[in-house]
Amino acid sequence: MNRCTNCVLPETFPGISFDEKGVCNYCSKFKGEEKLKEDKSQYLEKFKQLLQQEKGKSDYDCTLSYSGGKDSSYTLYILRKLFNLRVLALVFDNGFLSDQALSNIHTMTENLGADCQIFKPNFEIMKKIFKHAVDHPMYSPKTLERASTMCTSCIAFVKFVFLKIAIEKRIPLMAWGWSPGQAPIRSSIMKLNPALFKMTQAALKNPMKEVVGDDINPYFLTEVQFKDADNFPYSVSPLAFMDYDEDKIVAKLKSLGWQAPEDVDGNSTNCLLNSLANQIHLNRYNFHPYAFEIAEMVRSKVMTRKHGLEKLSESGNYAAIEYAKNKLGIK
Repeated sequence: MNRCTNCVLPETFPGISFDEKGVCNYCSKFKGEEKLKEDKSQYLEKFKQLLQQEKGKSDYDCTLSYSGGKDSSYTLYILRKLFNLRVLALVFDNGFLSDQALSNIHTMTENLGADCQIFKPNFEIMKKIFKHAVDHPMYSPKTLERASTMCTSCIAFVKFVFLKIAIEKRIPLMAWGWSPGQAPIRSSIMKLNPALFKMTQAALKNPMKEVVGDDINPYFLTEVQFKDADNFPYSVSPLAFMDYDEDKIVAKLKSLGWQAPEDVDGNSTNCLLNSLANQIHLNRYNFHPYAFEIAEMVRSKVMTRKHGLEKLSESGNYAAIEYAKNKLGIK
């Protein structure tokens, strides 16, 4: 399979094209490291200004969508120790969190001094949606360029369940532990727009409603909440504009008591469903659901191309795949 000679995107990725040197159109549009460095500096300053504006307005300065994984754990460290924010760490337990990830959640919130709330939905609802995702794409092709159907379903719950909490508690910021490949710099700080999020909710909620009916309603916003525009928070993704070095991040986390799970695949540090979700996506589309994220990290020099290719070539954790299949009751 041909791949971009600069990043890792394969010829099977939607909309890709290559120049005479084998460089993809996404790399050709990249404005370079100096521009990225300049943008990061500007957004870090923008974040500091936002904190001056919003810090101390509520019981909590921000929520953090927290999985116990590497990136969200490091984001918790940044928020607590570098910016001294009052953080409400929100955990979405989809039924497939690694035991080590759960242990990391307890360890890190205790050691970093953050309140933590675990939200565990009715697993029968999650099970029906995940099983349906095995044979049905559910979402738009554009959405599935960046994540598998199962992951997209899970993140939909996370986004709107935690947005409801932020609105109800009048918390001004929602922080995310997205990697630099998941959160483009230009969307790393933004005020959430109710009209736009209402459209996003429909695109994500409606396919799941076809599977589980009205049981899906409690996890999404109501019309009344969409009208509460003044209390819609800012969304912030600090890893997009902070220094990102995976080895240094892991070293810092280990010093705080975090441990990498051994029962997950190389593209996750928290979820036992990830390997199965990746396998299904690869079989259906012939490109890895992490390809776009990893390509962006290689392009911006926070990951080597060699490391990126290694991540994309992993076959997944066989034991995790069998565990997920058995728990979902699929062949």
